[in-house]
Order: sequence, then structure tokens, then C-alpha cells
Amino acid sequence: MTITRIDPNPQFAQATVHGGFVFIAGQIADDWDKDIVGQSEEIFAKIDAILAAATSDKSRLLSLTVFIKDFADYAAYKAAYVGWLDAETMPARATVAAEMLDPKILIEIQGVAAV
Repeated sequence: MTITRIDPNPQFAQATVHGGFVFIAGQIADDWDKDIVGQSEEIFAKIDAILAAATSDKSRLLSLTVFIKDFADYAAYKAAYVGWLDAETMPARATVAAEMLDPKILIEIQGVAAV
């Protein structure tokens, strides 16, 4: 079986495609000065682009793991999340509080999708 790496760099690939699945690396926003909604929307756009490169889309997401800096931001994140995905194609999801690489990073999301 072929393994395809999407947008690899010396440390990791943005996603790996194998066996009918897309494994998406943890995604963070590029603009760390945005609020939780802005960072989330930027991440959703990155995930959409990664899935398109893997010939998939967000309707084929199987699971997401969300790392959030402060659960005080959860409601705002959740509203953006629900606005991004269709109710009939919601993936399984886990959300955990986590210390981030930089204090300005408010959220990181990784996931798995079907091709």
C-alpha cells in the first residue's frame, strides 16, 4: 500500500494518507493575535485544504482531537465548530485543556478522515 505525505517538512507532514485514511497533524493558526474564533476558523481552512489535497473533504472526517488553552473559550470555539461542519456529518471528537507551545496559541486541532 502506498503512503502519501502531504506538505512534508524536515519535522513532520501536515497529513499522511494510507489505507483509505487521512491522518492530519495538529494544526495551529498562523496568526496568533486572533481570538479563539479567528484561530479556529484559520485551522478549519487549513484542514479543508489538507483534505482537498488528499482527495477528501470535511464530510469524511472520522475524528478530531481539540487541544484548547482555556476552557473559558470553549463556547466561542464550539459555535465556530458547529458553523463549520454539517450536523449530519459530525465526527467523533475529544476536547482537552492543554498547555500550548506559545501563550498566544489558543487552540490546536488534529484529526482523521476517510479518503
